[in-house]
Amino acid sequence: MSQTSITIYHNPRCSKSRETLKLIEAAGCEPQVVEYLKSPLGKNALKALVLRMGVPVRDLLRSTEEAYKTLNLADASTSDEAIFDAMVAHPILMNRPIVVSDKGACICRPPERVLELLP
Repeated sequence: MSQTSITIYHNPRCSKSRETLKLIEAAGCEPQVVEYLKSPLGKNALKALVLRMGVPVRDLLRSTEEAYKTLNLADASTSDEAIFDAMVAHPILMNRPIVVSDKGACICRPPERVLELLP
C-alpha cells in the first residue's frame, strides 16, 4: 500500500466517479472517500480546493444541473463569491470526481486523469 495521501470527492451514483475510485484502488491506494452530497463542503473548503487545483471556480460547476439554470450561473457577471455560495447551498453543482493527492488536484474527467495523481 502506498504512503501517498489521496482524497476523492465522490458521488457513488456517478459512473465517472466510480471508475476513478476503481483506478485509485487498482493502484493499491486506499483513498479517503468524501461523499460530498452527504457531507457538503463549506465555503472555505471549496475555496481551498479551487486554490489547490489552480482553476477558476467556474470549472467546478456542473452546467447540466437544474440549479445551474435556475440560479442563472451561466451569466458571466456572476461573481466567484456567488458561485461559491451556490455550491454550498447546492452541493450537486460541484463537478466530480475531484481527487487530491500529494502530487496535485484535479477533476478526473476522464477518469484516467487520476493516474497523474497516483504514486
